[in-house]
Amino acid sequence: MVQGPMLVVILLLAIIFIVLATSKFKLHPFLSLIIASYGLAFAAGVPMDKIAGFISAGFGGTLTSIGLVILAGCIIGTILEKSGAAIKMAEVVINAVGEKRPTVAMSIIGYIVSIPVFCDSGFVILSSLNKTLAKKTKTSLVAMSVALSTGLYATHTLVPPTPGPIAAAANLKLDNLLLVIVIGMLVAIPSVIIGNVFANKVASKYKSNVDIEADSRTYEEEIKRYGKLPSATKAFAPIIVPIILMALGSVAKFPGNPFGTGFAFKICAFLGTPVNALFVGVIFAFMLVPKLNEETLNGWVGTALKDAAIILIITASGGALGNVIKEIKIGDYLGQSLQTLNIGIFVPFIIAAALKTAQGSSTVAIVTTSALLFPILPALGFTTEIAKVLVVMAIGAGAMTVSHANDSYFWVVSQFGGMDVKTAYKTQTVATLLQGLVTILTVFILSLFLI
Repeated sequence: MVQGPMLVVILLLAIIFIVLATSKFKLHPFLSLIIASYGLAFAAGVPMDKIAGFISAGFGGTLTSIGLVILAGCIIGTILEKSGAAIKMAEVVINAVGEKRPTVAMSIIGYIVSIPVFCDSGFVILSSLNKTLAKKTKTSLVAMSVALSTGLYATHTLVPPTPGPIAAAANLKLDNLLLVIVIGMLVAIPSVIIGNVFANKVASKYKSNVDIEADSRTYEEEIKRYGKLPSATKAFAPIIVPIILMALGSVAKFPGNPFGTGFAFKICAFLGTPVNALFVGVIFAFMLVPKLNEETLNGWVGTALKDAAIILIITASGGALGNVIKEIKIGDYLGQSLQTLNIGIFVPFIIAAALKTAQGSSTVAIVTTSALLFPILPALGFTTEIAKVLVVMAIGAGAMTVSHANDSYFWVVSQFGGMDVKTAYKTQTVATLLQGLVTILTVFILSLFLI
């Protein structure tokens, strides 16, 4: 097989192909990743009788490790959206923060809602609330929209059970998903803060092209569409309960066996496993369903599974590419080469940012980057659990950088936020650039103490 510098050239060509195929020629990421896997294997001189096995093993192995977790997360997110629970969570935050700090309220709402719900869907769901609050408080709708969008964006790229971070954790063979959640929630805070500061200091100077006075009844009509909203306890339970269960599972496995080795240990270890914890979350999500009928039991779940299918396929395709990279033994050489540059944790950020900016999808950037990096983690010195978690965070930071015209989220924010393209570039795009830079700086600082 090919060895040395030529392997790096082949890998770079594969990355360039993925970027061009998805961004310029609009080829679906699934086909782009699979074609790149075959191309990389052939170019590296892998025996023809082994290529299909390498690709299938990477594809299937990824689905085995993360498939059910992604499916459960998508079901929870869909039910939170359709039952009105996301709106209820938003109301709780507004009551806690107060209408005198509307942009802070929207940032916090975005931070919470996007943990289980896709940022695109979250922005659409909350847009009427955003407009109503802007009207009541006489705040710039552009500022409110940027505050909401950056709050949503932070946890979307950093915190499971959003599929991107889950896929990255799976690709990097991380066993402790709770650690990813906890660190992700902490790392997301500076990102949300910089988004909020930018919204208040810069985005507030721009005018929206939406007449919010004409939309004054939109929020009330939205509430009527849901009927009676669920209680706050029920609304938050599908998110909070799985996190608590995973925390108990982690504590149960601490040295010294704090829960003993009997039934208590076994039940905590069982329920604390991520896939089991998230399916408990699904049970709590079904408590939000207004009626158990064909529409909810089949239709809502069917919608969630359709949303999950694309994520699963792209994630598994990234796993196939990652397995080929592993098998052609590029890790040692590339790792040594990158070590001489002494940029450490910035490597995943740079790769993810390049992919995100070029082709638009944060999820594709996260999946592809994590698949590319796994084989070279030892050579880069990222072998511990906490080091791998910080790599996930660095990838998430890159996947924020930046949201512009090739990103569907850019258009959701601009259209629902009443911005023309020029204004959206000056606000949404610049805000996501700042978020990415602040997040990678946060990750770098943490790496100095934790790695």
